[in-house]
Amino acid sequence: MPAPPALIASDAHLGATSPRAERAFLGFLDAVPDLTHDLVLAGDVFDFWFEYHSVIPSRNFPALRRLAAMRDAGVRVRWVGGNHDAWGGAFLTEELGIELIDGPLITEIGGRRTYLAHGDGLAGGDWGYRLLKAVTRSRAARRAFRWIHPDLGHWLARGASRTPEGPRPLRPHEERRADRLAEHARHLLERDASLDLVVFGHTHRPQLTEVETGRYYLNAGDWIRHFTYAEVRPEAVELKRWEADA
Repeated sequence: MPAPPALIASDAHLGATSPRAERAFLGFLDAVPDLTHDLVLAGDVFDFWFEYHSVIPSRNFPALRRLAAMRDAGVRVRWVGGNHDAWGGAFLTEELGIELIDGPLITEIGGRRTYLAHGDGLAGGDWGYRLLKAVTRSRAARRAFRWIHPDLGHWLARGASRTPEGPRPLRPHEERRADRLAEHARHLLERDASLDLVVFGHTHRPQLTEVETGRYYLNAGDWIRHFTYAEVRPEAVELKRWEADA
């Protein structure tokens, strides 16, 4: 019997999307222990996550409960910090057993040597995200934000977010960003012959491109408009759609 695939999902933006979208992603998390023992979250699981010393956002409890159940079921969970949820810490690692990754990272996923990152600030011309990443992930910024009351901090973060609550087509500048990130993935595969797979999130555009025979660029899409995730095995990479209303 073949081993179960590794699963990859990204960009659920829980806390900012529609109830239908959130139900779909939580349903996917419920199903994970029956589908795999290896889950990779490629960033922006939450629209906002900041880990205080003694407080966790109550809005995120339904997903956290499911992640705890995965730990109990023996599922390995790797989480790449995105531009919305990069501020994880001891609660995620020690209480939930999640492996937090500040990508990019070269690792093994589903038997494939994989370059893994969320994707923000990597593509050419993505200067806004590069600047935001440098500022918000600095120690000084994290220390300063920790002094803000959690309710106010969440309100500020939600006000700064551009995540749409419901599905809409990608805008021209978002399509260009997705194209640039796909081109960056192609360059990575061309420069490093040891890579079998490049995985990004961030663009909200699902994509599976065979750059060379058996070597792929994968973007798992999102859970706002597409409800997509990926299955990765040594012999195949597949992009799949979750039935949102199942």
